[in-house]
Amino acid sequence: MDIDKLRNLLKQVKSESISIEEAITQLKSLPFEDMGFARIDHHRSIRKGFPEVIWGEGKTSSQILSIMKQLRGKGQNILITRLDEKKAKATQKLFPKSRYYSRSKVLTYLTHPVKSEGKGTILVITAGTTDIPVAEEATITAQMMGNRVETLYDVGVAGIHRLLTERKKLEAAHILIVVAGMEGALPSVVGGLVDKPVIAVPTSVGYGTSFGGITALLAMLNSCASGVAVVNIDNGFGAGYMASLINRT
Repeated sequence: MDIDKLRNLLKQVKSESISIEEAITQLKSLPFEDMGFARIDHHRSIRKGFPEVIWGEGKTSSQILSIMKQLRGKGQNILITRLDEKKAKATQKLFPKSRYYSRSKVLTYLTHPVKSEGKGTILVITAGTTDIPVAEEATITAQMMGNRVETLYDVGVAGIHRLLTERKKLEAAHILIVVAGMEGALPSVVGGLVDKPVIAVPTSVGYGTSFGGITALLAMLNSCASGVAVVNIDNGFGAGYMASLINRT
């Protein structure tokens, strides 16, 4: 249940179109529902403006489907991250209207249209093509949270002229998410060109001394450009979520 649904429920009680007992029945599972293997936080969308997100790794298909059924029953839009193809196929048998993004391993299911919440455009940028799966996770997350999102791929520092030809797009964005592996230099470059928040996402792309993204992470944390914040390695979801919160203010 989200703020709009709660407000509508209270209006129905006030107008006596439903009884107090019926309203209590709908509210019984708040603030959470204990399923034994998981406690679903139905109150989260009221507190934070977006429902609980399902982490696909480490859960069985049966567990994921059980959680989805409960969220759907409460009229919540559903976002699942890190969902492998096998589990996605099992999910889509029972939720045929769901959409699976195999590149980023994200699945979405809409019980209602996404409400526009963002004040401006979020621009998601990658240094290379191999960074796109993480960027797509950020993009889908931000879109599910009601934002207009544009993308700009493969404009890394190895050919910086590719980025500089897109200055208008950079300047028009309200928030920028910059995804890069290898040495992780691109967020510093972008941060030096714009007067908007830059959320840097290190990826685990690179040769041996990239240490699975640690080199990019440390480079971004040591950025000499002001206005650059950093999320964890490969955490496109975290970047998309943070950008959405900023874009609402």
